[in-house]
Amino acid sequence: MFYELNGQSRVIRVENKNAVAKVGKAKADPNDAMQIGAPMAGMVVRVAVKNGDTVRKGDPLITLEAMKMETAIAAPADGCVTEITLTAGNTVEMGDLLVKLTA
Repeated sequence: MFYELNGQSRVIRVENKNAVAKVGKAKADPNDAMQIGAPMAGMVVRVAVKNGDTVRKGDPLITLEAMKMETAIAAPADGCVTEITLTAGNTVEMGDLLVKLTA
């Protein structure tokens, strides 16, 4: 809260114990090659896989668009898709978790 007292600007923080914490998007673990993160900020144009799909190294997983350029995100290794965190039309920031694979 901002207020003025005797001509002096003052700031105090009043915590709302009933407020719900803002939940951000999960980030990919850079030490886990089976967690695929967004290499750039952009919008998801296409999701080429679904949960349970088996993929081979190099298979397309997600297509991102940024500044009218599309970038295909490929599987880094053979595996099975265990989690997809978004759908077409979602926006992502660099490092946001896109897909999880298991060997």
